[in-house]
Amino acid sequence: MAKTTGKATRKSAAAAKAGAKGERAAADPVAVMLDLVAEQGWRAVTLGRIAQASGLPLSALYGQYVSKTDLLTAYVRRIDLAMLAALGEPGPAPADAAAVKDRLFEAVMARFDALNPHKAAIRVMMRELPGDPLALACFLHRGLRQGLDWMLAAADLDAGGLSGALRRKLLGGIYLDTLRVWLKDDGTDMATTMAHLDKRLEQALGLLTGRGPISRLREKSTAAA
Repeated sequence: MAKTTGKATRKSAAAAKAGAKGERAAADPVAVMLDLVAEQGWRAVTLGRIAQASGLPLSALYGQYVSKTDLLTAYVRRIDLAMLAALGEPGPAPADAAAVKDRLFEAVMARFDALNPHKAAIRVMMRELPGDPLALACFLHRGLRQGLDWMLAAADLDAGGLSGALRRKLLGGIYLDTLRVWLKDDGTDMATTMAHLDKRLEQALGLLTGRGPISRLREKSTAAA
């Protein structure tokens, strides 16, 4: 009986160990990848290291993600979802250019809030991804384009057609310029980042909304009346 009990105990311990490994595997390979990138650099991190640090066999990792770029795509999508969740339900259409600016400001800052936990990894990727064109295209072009469309949507601005392409290009330039400021901004309140973003949005607001300085003055006069 004691021998049987010993076997049962060993089986229970093995099951507990397997269960613990399963819990680790169910942790997040995307987050693991970002932590490894922050520590070791983008080029040094392999799928094998990601699998090992995640507690996953390579076959299980392959079942979820087929490449590092695929993991990066998943991360970019999560950032978009976090941004949209922070913005909440869309309200009425903005009444004027100032309201459009406020919504764009909130959308961009919500995205930076979502990026904050992995700023160290993003710093590394901004340095190293130019050496990996496919990953760079995923991170800055394909992923960013989708994010820009949703940021414009949050401000009730159309991203379609030629005017939408212009808006996307303008907002993309503002976002990337502000991203460089954000990467150097270690303040907990991100005051430097917010000030820079506010200034850049104000400069481009006429082109983003189709409401130039004259029409905006009219709006202010109408509101004052």
